[in-house]
Amino acid sequence: MSLKNIKNDLSASLVVFLVALPLCLGLGLASTQQSDLVFSGIIAGIVGGVVVGLASGSAIGVSGPAAGLVVIVLGALNTLGSFELLILSVFLAGVIQMIAGFLKAGIIGYYFPSSVIKGMLAAIGLTLILKEIPHALGYDKDFMGDFALEQTDGHNTFTELFYAFQYNSPGAIIISVISLGLLILFEQSFMKRIGLFKFLPGALFVVLTGIALNKLFGTAMPDWQLSGEHLVQLPVAGSASEFVSFFRLPDFNGLTNPQVYITAITIALVASIETLLCVEATDKLDPLKRTTPTNRELKAQGLGNMISGLIGGLPITQVIVRSSANISAGGTSKVSTICHGLILLLSAIFIPTFLNQIPLASLAVILLMVGYKLSKISLYRSMYKLGWHQFIPFIVTVIAILSTDLLKGIGIGMVVAIFFILRENFRHSYRVKKKPEANGETVIIHLSEEVTFLNKASIQMKLEELPKNSKVIIDGSNSVHIDYDVLEIINEFKLHVAPGKDITVETVSIPHVELAASH
Repeated sequence: MSLKNIKNDLSASLVVFLVALPLCLGLGLASTQQSDLVFSGIIAGIVGGVVVGLASGSAIGVSGPAAGLVVIVLGALNTLGSFELLILSVFLAGVIQMIAGFLKAGIIGYYFPSSVIKGMLAAIGLTLILKEIPHALGYDKDFMGDFALEQTDGHNTFTELFYAFQYNSPGAIIISVISLGLLILFEQSFMKRIGLFKFLPGALFVVLTGIALNKLFGTAMPDWQLSGEHLVQLPVAGSASEFVSFFRLPDFNGLTNPQVYITAITIALVASIETLLCVEATDKLDPLKRTTPTNRELKAQGLGNMISGLIGGLPITQVIVRSSANISAGGTSKVSTICHGLILLLSAIFIPTFLNQIPLASLAVILLMVGYKLSKISLYRSMYKLGWHQFIPFIVTVIAILSTDLLKGIGIGMVVAIFFILRENFRHSYRVKKKPEANGETVIIHLSEEVTFLNKASIQMKLEELPKNSKVIIDGSNSVHIDYDVLEIINEFKLHVAPGKDITVETVSIPHVELAASH
């Protein structure tokens, strides 16, 4: 864990905290539908930050409760009949993930096509924008953090937008407009040259401004003041014993209940897939182009879910929204991830009353900016320039996720991506030759006639195995077709990874590709 950029990491941790707080509370309420269990989302956020942050090999990935598990958790809670049996399932899901990590099941993460991953990022960005506009307008009927299109009240994301424009709040709109202006101001280069603002993020000033404006409304325009459901609603403990009561222990008598194991397997499977998807997406967003060891990530997530289940938390995955916010805020190491978890814990203990003065409109604007950065127009343009074999799976993934949910959308996108690959021909392989030379050994990688994304994992692992101060020749002279995903790996390795390891890379008949904008 590097402390070299601790100022940037601490600043980023504040932004991630402000993003995570409403999501943890919203997911806690959406997953349980019970106000007395809302703290389960905060517990998962704390564990995801501190425990998973310490155990993970990801420098910038942030874990916590995930929207993709809301329906599963809510359904399991109704089936099992008690929250204590649900968290027992979360604990057992963690055990299953730990076993999967030791069995090296994390390699699955390397087999997702680049076009589908980027489609997932764009879709999540659009979903964030659609879900946060009502909160920015002051219509807070839907839970923050519940990303499902269909809501429990019979509405969906688009009807929520319709009602938001009908039943808005002038106070929330003013707070949102000023907050958005502040965030845009803090994005300007001249602001980043001011010493104070290098450490204190714009998101913090947005929150403080939102609180101040709402107080002003209470004095000057009482009808505009926001209260109740329009503010953060973190549980406030009157004593230490009451705070401890927010944590729950699993009911181990449920170990004889077959439904507990079915729930555990379901949670482990979905949480692992979401994590591996987010790991791949986060690595693409990482400016330093680091690669997260996926088997270690499964073990870290397993440990996190075991601990979260033991103390009354929701299931955990790596989450792209928080990870993206971390990267955008300048986070470079695990310090930001761990510190955001500690801030969640300390805030819940010492300043819940202050946090409950934060307007949801202020936090919605922060999330709107995160959504915009995930789904910039430049991403769509760059994917279009790569050709139909990349753009169609990308745009189908976006539409499918918006129309269904994350995992179904990814599945549809995968089918389309595989169709395009099969159309190019399914035969693929490569061979490695080592050539002794006076100053050492040169590794020659001969690519075959057809190279598709199915070669992605093996080629990436082969490149990662190369020792420091070595030389490699990647020869594509025999190749008729090299898929973009493989070209992307080779070019990223040549441009970003190899120089840091003093590896000399020579390519033969390997076209240079324009790397799609990640953020």
